[in-house]
Amino acid sequence: MIPPAAAKTFDELTLGHGVSLEDLIDRDALGEMVKSFYDLFGVPLRIFSEEGKLLGDAAEQNALYTFLNTVKAGRAAMAEVASKVKNLALGEDGMANYPCATGEHYRVAAIQYDGKRIGRMILGPFVTPAQVDPPAALLALDPELDSTKLRELFRAMPRAEDDSVVKLARHLGRTLDLLMFSGHRALLTSNMHLASVRESFRELEDKNDKLQTAFDRLKELDRLKSNFLATVSHELRTPLTSIIGYSEMLVEGLAGEMTSEQRDFVQTIRDKGEQLLQLIKGLLDLSKLESGTMSLRKTQTDAQAILRDVAQTMTPTARKKDVELVVDVEKGLPLIWADNERLRQVFLNLTENAIKFTPAQGKVTLSARMTAIEAARPEDAGGVVILSARRTAIEFRVADTGIGIPELERSRVFDAFYQVDSSSTREAGGTGLGLSIVRRLVDGHDGTVRITDNTPKGTVFVVTIPVKRATIS
Repeated sequence: MIPPAAAKTFDELTLGHGVSLEDLIDRDALGEMVKSFYDLFGVPLRIFSEEGKLLGDAAEQNALYTFLNTVKAGRAAMAEVASKVKNLALGEDGMANYPCATGEHYRVAAIQYDGKRIGRMILGPFVTPAQVDPPAALLALDPELDSTKLRELFRAMPRAEDDSVVKLARHLGRTLDLLMFSGHRALLTSNMHLASVRESFRELEDKNDKLQTAFDRLKELDRLKSNFLATVSHELRTPLTSIIGYSEMLVEGLAGEMTSEQRDFVQTIRDKGEQLLQLIKGLLDLSKLESGTMSLRKTQTDAQAILRDVAQTMTPTARKKDVELVVDVEKGLPLIWADNERLRQVFLNLTENAIKFTPAQGKVTLSARMTAIEAARPEDAGGVVILSARRTAIEFRVADTGIGIPELERSRVFDAFYQVDSSSTREAGGTGLGLSIVRRLVDGHDGTVRITDNTPKGTVFVVTIPVKRATIS
């Protein structure tokens, strides 16, 4: 069922009311038609809208009327003729004939479309072939008029039988019907297209409003989630630190000697507590990064020193898994503008992941070399890439010979809590926070991080950090 508002709109679109002749007929096409009519039949023709607006005119200057307008009485007579013809009441057949006192005739016919009168056509002035001389009333109009000149001009008037003019008017009406039908169809098509565009725009506005509402809601939920994670993580860290501390004291025998089995149990409690503490620290870091409350303390930092410190820290883990850990740094690297501790955290996460997913007798390589990246440009820079400045940077690579990451998964592994193998039977543990934190920390250094293949097998994480701080011009 069509709603009332839609039904009203449909009625307007289909010209259910308020249709005018101007809406249906092209002015240029109408002008060509009336000119052709005059050229063929020699009868003057004018087309008016129902409001009296002249839309088409095909007639030469009437020499008789020009002559009559030279005297006051003639001008008055011509004005009366024009007023009566334009306002002539039409008969039931939509036509009327107006014989002037000057002897000329006008044939007026209604223009109708879809049962409604929307204009009129006026054919004339013309005189019948039997009228050789002007009527006495015209000759007596004004003593100053030259009767010989008047007769000469009257005989030069267009001549036609009224019946013939009626037939011409009907033929002209049918021609106008075709033009109006064609114009009506084009107008309907245009109106329906405009209505479709308006409706699409309205629907788009509604969807945008709903999306904005949903976006605002999601932002609020994200904020609440970050606050919840920060609060819970903070509250959990305090008692967990105590659990780990007391476990260490029990293992060291401060509360008395324990059997080997008891020591193993307590050591397990300590190890699991450490894992849980790392998870809590990751949640805290993530919530700070998402909320923008984590500040980076950037200084001049030695890239080689960071990689060697990371390798030294992760060497025991690599040896335990029988994985070779190699550092390959290009000589002469400059200092970079970075937060030493946070950048160290980035490579610790990446190296730990690389070792975790690399089988025994595999290899993990930490490398660094000079490179360059596109400098950030203002939004109104025009997008001329070939003219954009390039910043000197250092490209870090953490390459492994492990199981690799499928290409379709590479854009998703940086999402928080996402894991390529999320099944309960996966071999490698983890929370899925490490790479999310890595990406945010790298972004905080105006850098980039991406994943490539390590042919023939494995994965390479490529981190690019600019050497100097960004300058605002």
